[in-house]
Amino acid sequence: MEANPFQGKIFTVTSITLAVKQMLEGVFQGVFVEGEVSNLRESPQGHLFFDLKDREALLSAVMFKWDARHYSLQLQDGLQVRVWGNFSCYPKQGRYQIVAKKAEALSKGSLFLEFEKLKAKLQAEGLFDQAHKKEIPSYPQRIGVVTSPTGAAVRDILSVLKRRSPHLEIIIAPALVQGTEAAGQIAQAIEDLNRLTPTLDVLLVGRGGGSMEDLWAFNEEPVARAIYNSKIPVISCVGHEVDYTIADFVADLRAPTPSAAAELVVKNSQNTQAFIVQLNKRMLQAVHLFYERAYHRFDRAVTSPVFKDPAALTYQKELALDELSSRLESAWKEKLSRFEHRFDVTSQKLKALGPQAVLKRGYSITRKQDGSVISRVGQTGSGETVYIQVQDGMIYTQVK
Repeated sequence: MEANPFQGKIFTVTSITLAVKQMLEGVFQGVFVEGEVSNLRESPQGHLFFDLKDREALLSAVMFKWDARHYSLQLQDGLQVRVWGNFSCYPKQGRYQIVAKKAEALSKGSLFLEFEKLKAKLQAEGLFDQAHKKEIPSYPQRIGVVTSPTGAAVRDILSVLKRRSPHLEIIIAPALVQGTEAAGQIAQAIEDLNRLTPTLDVLLVGRGGGSMEDLWAFNEEPVARAIYNSKIPVISCVGHEVDYTIADFVADLRAPTPSAAAELVVKNSQNTQAFIVQLNKRMLQAVHLFYERAYHRFDRAVTSPVFKDPAALTYQKELALDELSSRLESAWKEKLSRFEHRFDVTSQKLKALGPQAVLKRGYSITRKQDGSVISRVGQTGSGETVYIQVQDGMIYTQVK
């Protein structure tokens, strides 16, 4: 039986949790999980948190907003779904979950199938292509709004626009946004606003949140084609952030809510106004500071002794130069004296250690005929001629 490699090993909470996280993320990647959606909730940032359950178990799941916005599927409690994603572990809570990248309903209704069919058709025709998207103007002055005149959406839009940019001209084209006649009225309102003179700068088309059935008018072909054919840039603002309609794919820009659409329209204008105010304030401060510094510099210059006695500028410099010259000369003489003394001492030591000094004391150097020094008796042989160097010359002799 194979021994357990972890038996008897002591783990910290962090190390064992990270080990589990590594195992989960290393093995369970790109998996499909089927279950019933339960306890669905949306965070303030737009992320979707929910549970997947069956008869015997429950699994935590999350779909981040950048993945959720790609799906028109409206998750709701009790819906049977198949999600695809990666397993992960959140160490701070010791909880594992599946990070869902995709989700699809297992039992698709007729509306959903109709939505997918029209979406595929319009996409194939190029209505969603980025190349056809018109740029939203940075500083719009005339804004058209297509929505219900009595709904919360129009109140939210007007509130934001009038609070942030009260000078804007707003034209509302009332239309039903729910029911069998809604799609025709929305499409007609878009066409009517395109015929106005002078031309509007941007159109906001949308309504507040609701079920898929409530938002269905924005999934119909007449609305999609009216948005596509509009010469005026269109911002779609249908429902909440998790709601996606055909209108969102065709529009030049999608806003998650009607209020957000209004904020997008006036964002650049408001930022520019604030920037101009701040820039003006900084410019005045800079001019004031420059004047203050220039005035003080002028005042110091006028009252400076230099204006009374210009030669005073060089007095101190000349004195400093003389002082430095004297210090340099003294330092150089002192240093030269030390070098001369060290040279004399070293010369005397070298002379005392030199061969001539040794010879003068009565010593001699005995060499062979090849010039090598003889320091031991064994280096010579009988009859060999050697020479002895003394102080004043050389003595040649023969070894006996």
